[in-house]
Amino acid sequence: MPFLGQDWRSPGWSWIKTEDGWKRCDSCNQELRSENSQCTINHSIILNSGEEEIFRDECEYASKKRKKDHFGNDASAHSFYREKWIYVHKESTKERHGYCTLGEAFNRLDFLSAIQDIRRFTYVVKLLQLIAKSQLTSLSGVAQKNYFNILDKIVQKVLHDHQNPRLIKDLLQDLSSTLCILVRGVGKSVLVGNINIWICRLETVLNWQQQLQNLQMTKVNTGLTLSDLPLHMLNNILYRFSDGWDIVTLGQVTPTLYMLSEDRRLWKKLCQYHFAEKQFCRHLILSEKGHIEWKLMYFTLQKYYPTKEQYGDTLHFCRHCSILFWKDYHLAWLFKDSGHPCTAANPDSCFTPVSPQHFIDLFKF
Repeated sequence: MPFLGQDWRSPGWSWIKTEDGWKRCDSCNQELRSENSQCTINHSIILNSGEEEIFRDECEYASKKRKKDHFGNDASAHSFYREKWIYVHKESTKERHGYCTLGEAFNRLDFLSAIQDIRRFTYVVKLLQLIAKSQLTSLSGVAQKNYFNILDKIVQKVLHDHQNPRLIKDLLQDLSSTLCILVRGVGKSVLVGNINIWICRLETVLNWQQQLQNLQMTKVNTGLTLSDLPLHMLNNILYRFSDGWDIVTLGQVTPTLYMLSEDRRLWKKLCQYHFAEKQFCRHLILSEKGHIEWKLMYFTLQKYYPTKEQYGDTLHFCRHCSILFWKDYHLAWLFKDSGHPCTAANPDSCFTPVSPQHFIDLFKF
């Protein structure tokens, strides 16, 4: 019989064969709607004892399946995969059919634990930012749902810990710009899901931006502060930063830190770290006295050239196994475990750190 129901996964109607042909059993329809309520029709009038036993089993199975689908769909909205590694295959082989997409990789890899790790937090945020800029519409519906669920966890973490708010503001700004373009240009690009879903996502992002805008840093009285440290230690802290905005932000804390943050040698080293000599020679900025304005040069060069990315930990790619994985340093130290089942004689020589841009490029076909 044809499969009639709410959708192709539905158990459909139950039918019985009579002398006049096939007839639908209304009692099963009532059973499906009430979900586990007993049928009011006496089945023995229509069915004999053997058929009634089968009919009851089918109705119970259908009801259980509907309940399972309901709870499964409800749980899947907030479920996350926790796989440490995935196989990246770009074409079908005799052993494997199909290929791995960006959305599948984003779904399966354990990003939920990564955002709780201070070494991986910045890496995941940067990856989400790159996806928001150019790859958001290429994700499947499930991957998009996981994307916004993970982003929600990140925003709530920042609101609770008061750490890295500027990083998340930049991410949300890029994401809101992309969503505005998609919503206003509906019909110009293929969107997965109803347009109302994308409007709701845009409203959620704007709400997150408002919450971060109203975020008030709480002052913690722990006794020792930055002002109590000697100048050479404060200077060493500033020289450890690789982001110019972090230096500017720290310089706003106290007059002493502001004085140290304006040091020309500090900004010169920062320019030399991020940019080649040919690059900052093309955009030379001199003061009235003929000195090079290294601070202005840094922010000018940042508009033309990408800065070096620095992360505490990243995903790794094994060239021998074609596996993308999170490296577990605890297991690597205790059990000589590389983080995935590598078959190479010298696994460490096959590992390559994967930058956020490299992660996206892995799935371009």
